[in-house]
Amino acid sequence: EVQLVESGGGLVQVGGSLTLSCAVSRTIFGDHAVGWFRQVPGKEREGISCISSSDGTIYYADSVKGRFTFTTDNVKNMVYLQMNSLKSEDTAVYYCAAKERGPVCVSAWYDYWGQGTQVTVSS
Repeated sequence: EVQLVESGGGLVQVGGSLTLSCAVSRTIFGDHAVGWFRQVPGKEREGISCISSSDGTIYYADSVKGRFTFTTDNVKNMVYLQMNSLKSEDTAVYYCAAKERGPVCVSAWYDYWGQGTQVTVSS
């Protein structure tokens, strides 16, 4: 069974930085591709940064490109999202998720989800 646990959320000021972590219960590489999503009340879940299972490239949504960085630690089975230059519109619950197949960063294809971690960016 694949389990994911996020951590690292919190309150930060506009322009600040946070790093989110996602612990994955078993080796994902080769079996599952992991992505980061976020959701605010009343809006659809947005895929913001995901790794492609076909070639390992990292996808970034336009809303975070140049500010967020997706990294992995193969030894520790960890996935990270470094978030810099945070904006108030980045306020959301952030989730990591894993899938076996399907298009990158399309939430319906992700089978396993963490519980989410709140990120609040204050002005």
